Amino acid sequence: MDLFRLDGKVAVVTGASSGLGAGFARALAQAGADIVLAARRTDRLREVAAQVEEAGRRALPVRADIGDPEDCEAMARAAIAEFGRIDVLVNNAGVGTAVPALREAPEQFRRVIDVNLNGLYWAAQACGRVMEPGSSIVNISSVLALVKSYAPQAAYAASKAGVLGLTRDLAQQWSGRRGIRVNAIAPGYFVSEMTADIPEGVLLPFIKQHSPLGRLGLQHELDAAVLFLASPASSYVTGSTLAVDGGMSGH
Repeated sequence: MDLFRLDGKVAVVTGASSGLGAGFARALAQAGADIVLAARRTDRLREVAAQVEEAGRRALPVRADIGDPEDCEAMARAAIAEFGRIDVLVNNAGVGTAVPALREAPEQFRRVIDVNLNGLYWAAQACGRVMEPGSSIVNISSVLALVKSYAPQAAYAASKAGVLGLTRDLAQQWSGRRGIRVNAIAPGYFVSEMTADIPEGVLLPFIKQHSPLGRLGLQHELDAAVLFLASPASSYVTGSTLAVDGGMSGH
């Protein structure tokens, strides 16, 4: 079990103010890592920082919009100034929309791409420049990069599919030369703030039809996948996409 430990390591988690990102931060802290918490909502970041500290680890809240490359650079500088290193990046920040393609405005589409794909790249660049060999980047994609949605989500699906291509390319560039592993997770539908906004009676029938497990996933089931890819337990895994989706993508 020591392979899953992150003692003495520093993890940056984007989109850490709530939902799945906050859960990832808590799980990585429980595994022994100090955590840099990045998001736009600083009030919520302070709450998550207190939870990390309750687990006995140090926390650094950093306000950052990852759609802004300068914010990503500032996030990495803050991590180095506080902790002296970055060992793990969990690229979790993202936004979602459900707009019919014929009515989606250019600015709506661009915002989703700017955060979910471009922002993920800026964060990877900023952290990748200072990461040492043995580090790990975990990009959070989506099952919608692999299968159809229950709703019209062209921008979201395109951005998350792009994450998979970006993951493969960064792994090719950085794993052998720099010793930085880069992998992606494709979560299915989880109990979260995002799914809580979906009208009752819409999502669950879709999941039951398309997923062998027929239910929403739970935070700890995704935490385990993040911890695996972030830790030395996955030292021979790079450029891969791990679907954690109740079997939806293989159904």
